[in-house]
Amino acid sequence: MAGRIEDYALIGDMQTAALVCRDGSADWLCLPRFDSHAVFAGLLGTDEHGFWRIGPAHGKDVPPPPATRRRYVGDSLILESEWDTTRGTVRVTDFMPPRDDSAPQLVRIVEGVSGRVPMRSALRMRFSYGWVVPWVHKVDDRTVAVAGPDSVWLDTSAETYGKNLTTYSDFTVAPGDRIAFTISWQPSHKEPPAVPQPEEALAATEEFWRDWVSHCTYHGPYREAVVRSLITLKALTYAPTGGIVAAPTTSLPEEIGGSRNWDYRYTWLRDAAITLSSLLRTGYHEEARAWREWLLRAVAGDPENLQIMYGVAGERELAEAELSWLPGYENSQPVRIGNGAAGQLQLDVYGEVTEALHLGHMTGLARNDHANLLQLKLIRYLEDHWNEPDEGIWEVRGPRRHFVHSKVMAWVAVDRTVKLIESGEVDGPLERWRDLRDEIHRDVCEHGYDKERNTFTQSYGSQELDASLLLIPQMGFLPPDDKRVIGTIEAIQRELSTLDGFILRYPTAGDEAGVDGLEGDEGAFLACSFWMADDLAMIGRVDEARKLFERLLSLRNDLGLLAEEWDPRRQRQVGNFPQAFSHVPLIDTALRLTASGAYGG
Repeated sequence: MAGRIEDYALIGDMQTAALVCRDGSADWLCLPRFDSHAVFAGLLGTDEHGFWRIGPAHGKDVPPPPATRRRYVGDSLILESEWDTTRGTVRVTDFMPPRDDSAPQLVRIVEGVSGRVPMRSALRMRFSYGWVVPWVHKVDDRTVAVAGPDSVWLDTSAETYGKNLTTYSDFTVAPGDRIAFTISWQPSHKEPPAVPQPEEALAATEEFWRDWVSHCTYHGPYREAVVRSLITLKALTYAPTGGIVAAPTTSLPEEIGGSRNWDYRYTWLRDAAITLSSLLRTGYHEEARAWREWLLRAVAGDPENLQIMYGVAGERELAEAELSWLPGYENSQPVRIGNGAAGQLQLDVYGEVTEALHLGHMTGLARNDHANLLQLKLIRYLEDHWNEPDEGIWEVRGPRRHFVHSKVMAWVAVDRTVKLIESGEVDGPLERWRDLRDEIHRDVCEHGYDKERNTFTQSYGSQELDASLLLIPQMGFLPPDDKRVIGTIEAIQRELSTLDGFILRYPTAGDEAGVDGLEGDEGAFLACSFWMADDLAMIGRVDEARKLFERLLSLRNDLGLLAEEWDPRRQRQVGNFPQAFSHVPLIDTALRLTASGAYGG
């Protein structure tokens, strides 16, 4: 049975990622890419759907207990888990070496610390998300599992044996013993991958992360949380292309037992754009440049057909399907792969992309004429379409509406492009687009604002609130001291807060389909809660902002990771994990509070 979402650690190689539970079980791993089929899918089912567990042996077929303690080695993605047992202490080090064109590897090194501890490795590979049982056999001293186009090779000095379609190894470690296990993926028609060198790979991985973190320019009071979030964002970046996935998982539920289960292993332009802004502001220009190049390739010369998301290499076809053989995380069904929202119209994306390009220009990212040309093309499209209804930032599956946030972000797109023309970087119809900017602003203030309640609303003509309205002052649409901004912040705080003070995205309709076209509820959306902390700081309530921010930090698991949402009733994390859209606003709020001096001590 899978652990709680917050029981998992992330390890990865910037091309894919694995989730390792407290009991030493790797329950999720897609090979060779984030969006490939999973070879371990136990996270969304049972042990029958694939896992790899290493820990102290506790009798026949009895899984090990949770590790006594665990941590990342310094500022890295190298995980150390330690068990204190009646026979001694043992440590397991898990990591995935960063790679170029070499085979993806998951390395697990077992080390004796004290006493003599019996250990067991149980490896059950199931290809195609737990559906296909591979042919497992020996080739020389190596074990290989083959199914169709895929092969996974196990290398270890320990003795192995097969039983119940599982590969086991039983061994004992004493102080100083180090026994390595490595699995490597390779297309099944190719020659076997090179025999791994685990200790050399460990040293190289440590050096990689030490060097990468050294470029961080943030040295404020929340450095530990910021650096861990930056490492997580780096881990979610697909190194060959610069695309950034929203999360490495699919179908972790927004409501335990519910149907709000989506595949996040793709590059949302919105998520990637805000990720780029955080990277730029903390010193990571190379990642920002790579994302901009990815964007230009993905969008190509066709901004009229801009998708809200793409595959990590820019793929457009992300057909949604359901995996009926997987029972889902804690019976949350259906399990989905692909994402039908790729075909939606979300006008706010034009604003997020343009804001990211603008920030790159403002922070000294090298000029790119193709990026400037793309920005002009995006505005020409918006000029004709900004006043249409859309599915909005939350990707509703109900009818399209005139979402206020979408209109605000259309204004952002035009405003940033006007500033680009004013800077002399490009030529464009300056006066016409100044007029367009003013027209959008007037339209939002006239149709998206409820004078009686002194708040902006979710959509034109609606009485509902929406936490995305918190971005109005952050995007510069109105100043923080505008009474309409303050009224909106206070209305959201009053009507969309949970009992523990976190923020819901918008009202859901429970058992009936609401504005989003879906049944059921969801947890507090962590990004929205960080946005609230930002807004409170902007309107001068800095002590309240700091307290909310530090409560949000307390929701992180013991390794500093956040999922998409927080379930206030069950007091646990929910949604895909770890989630870029949670870690980015964490960084942004830390930067804002540090700049304001609003931290304790």
